[in-house]
Amino acid sequence: MFFKYLTKKFYINLTIIISIILLDRVSKIFVIDWNKENQGEDLYSSEFLNINLIWNEGIAFGLLSFNQNYFYNILTSIILIVILIILVMILKTKGIKKYSLCMIFGGAIGNLIDRIYFRAVPDFFDFHIGNFHWFIFNVADIFISLGVIFMIFFELIDNSKERG
Repeated sequence: MFFKYLTKKFYINLTIIISIILLDRVSKIFVIDWNKENQGEDLYSSEFLNINLIWNEGIAFGLLSFNQNYFYNILTSIILIVILIILVMILKTKGIKKYSLCMIFGGAIGNLIDRIYFRAVPDFFDFHIGNFHWFIFNVADIFISLGVIFMIFFELIDNSKERG
């Protein structure tokens, strides 16, 4: 049954997922190493962007951050279940929406690796205007966000085609 999914498109999807995971890993390793070698000094700082390492123990944008292992383990288990659901959706989805799901899946796996290995996710892109700082995020978060935006966009297009 599984072998029916091993097509050219499967390998394209796998390449997208692996590329996102690798890009995420390389960026995080680079920033973590820079931080260690430079005693926490910002890697880059400008009027609108700082690249500095923070450790996020919660989910997206530091939400649901817990100090207790029990809640952390429950949250990680829920994330794992969501990732498995996304994998099933990838296998069942046709067309361009599949690429959006691959972006979400690749980013989610990248962050899950960190949650398991470090018990936190390294975030480092800090966009700001003056003293107003937006959420700090990483490469995996970028792909998750883009995947969600593309999914919404494709759903809106599909819905407008059905009406028109």
